[in-house]
Amino acid sequence: MASSEEFIPKLPTSAIEGQSIQKPEIWFEYVVRAHPHHTDYAGVVWHGTYISWMEEARVEMLRSIGVEFAELVNLGCDLPVVELSVRYHKPVKLGMVVVVKTRMVNTEGVRLEWDYQIKSLDGQELYVTAKVILVTVDLKKGKIMRRLPPPIEAILTKLST
Repeated sequence: MASSEEFIPKLPTSAIEGQSIQKPEIWFEYVVRAHPHHTDYAGVVWHGTYISWMEEARVEMLRSIGVEFAELVNLGCDLPVVELSVRYHKPVKLGMVVVVKTRMVNTEGVRLEWDYQIKSLDGQELYVTAKVILVTVDLKKGKIMRRLPPPIEAILTKLST
């Protein structure tokens, strides 16, 4: 008698090549309006404003899962930016309302990688894309942590899963 394994059809490996298991694209959305103090003399949003909006979105994302940034600091941890890459696609102008989308895409050790998109509310226009890398720093020692403290790791795991 033949084993049951003989009757199970097997897919050729080419059927799964190129496929990867990825988590669904879950973005946190933070809506902002371009006010006069965000713009230059021509009414175009100043390039540094986008970076401020991205940080606000990141802090609000933490708040959305119940974590105040001050709590991380109280646990002895800071999250400074160590790398920043910004691509400006189209200008945002005075009075426009846009959405800053962010998500944590990687938590390798103490290196935290965030993606950003700044888009029109309807999602049709893309203004900015960016990637920010943060590291965890021990506030007492002033050095990069080699391992995340368990409470901080649990918090950040919520964002990348």
